[in-house]
Amino acid sequence: MIPALRQKFNSSFSQEKYRTLLSNLQNVSHTPVQFRVSETPCFLPESLLETMCQYGCELIQQLQTTHYRLASANSVPAEYNVVNEDEKPTFLQVDFGIVRNQAGQLEPKLVELQAFPSLYGYQPLLAQQYVECYGLSHDLKIFLRDLSAAVYWKLMREIIVGDSNPENVVLLELDPLEQKTLPDFLITQDRLGIAVVNIRELVKEKRRLFYRRDGELILIQRIYNRCIVDELVRKRVTLTFDLRDEFDVEWVGHPNWYFKISKFSIPYLKHPSVPQAWFLDELNELPADGENYLLKPLYSFAGAGIKFAPTNEDIAAIPSNERHDYLLQERIQFTPVIATPHGDTYIEVRIMYLWPKGGDLVPVLPLIRMGRGKMMGVDHNRNLEWVGSSAALLAAA
Repeated sequence: MIPALRQKFNSSFSQEKYRTLLSNLQNVSHTPVQFRVSETPCFLPESLLETMCQYGCELIQQLQTTHYRLASANSVPAEYNVVNEDEKPTFLQVDFGIVRNQAGQLEPKLVELQAFPSLYGYQPLLAQQYVECYGLSHDLKIFLRDLSAAVYWKLMREIIVGDSNPENVVLLELDPLEQKTLPDFLITQDRLGIAVVNIRELVKEKRRLFYRRDGELILIQRIYNRCIVDELVRKRVTLTFDLRDEFDVEWVGHPNWYFKISKFSIPYLKHPSVPQAWFLDELNELPADGENYLLKPLYSFAGAGIKFAPTNEDIAAIPSNERHDYLLQERIQFTPVIATPHGDTYIEVRIMYLWPKGGDLVPVLPLIRMGRGKMMGVDHNRNLEWVGSSAALLAAA
């Protein structure tokens, strides 16, 4: 998207540099990266990223009304309604696709948003490794709005660890050693000194939760939650405790926000960047141009269950009492904007936010997915090159 930087990178690319990138990522992550890492970073103009930052803030603010809070309260399943919910979500992600408008200009369009942590540990290291392994200019920015690495990690420590001893803070996930996001967990553990703990292995004693370390029970005071409820449901996990019980712990990233700011939010948003969307039970029939829409289950992760160009037969197959858990959304027609040796490629840009207690919403990092197929996630485009997980490097256009 910045032609001079793109042309220079493509002409100097080598497989040797790419192999070095993958090797270095494994070293800094302390584990192999199990998802596809793109051969290239994306050079993006700061002005475009700032537009996305601002749009994301505007969308999130629209969801802070009493009306929306009442509506979204019903989005949390009763069996997973965790007590002591924060007033505001701590972690927010807003995903945008890049499209070309009728005037021929590129602009961001909302794909979806989620109040759940993303790769806050891995992503800045990926961006830095692109710079180091390819010998790129250190003037290229990794963080948003002139945030520095030192300030970023200080903010992360304040939010996740707070005043607690790091040994009493855990990153909680289901079977973390088997998750493809393990590199992010281990980097966070390394940076903050907290433990990565399997939710299956928590020990409950009255109002307290513990984890085991070298045979000793360690008290948990704060939980950096990375456990996704729909995975617990899909794998039929039986926990050693009830999530609805009241414990003497503080959730950093309260689990209820995973439901309350999500695909569920999109029909409530009114903004030029937001595509048309309806809950399925609000429709009597599909739009005439149904091929331009997506059918999405509200509570699924990494693109699971999305159906392109749904038919009336697809709709009829969903029981009427489940239709409020599906969204019909206008499909975004991505514009390929990254020139690669394998053809122009789409990108999806995630703006990652932190919202400290008592503070302002802060956009901190961009995350990039590259693809040339219908789906943009790292689980897709597996047999292609110059696609997958990537990072934005910011420059003045």
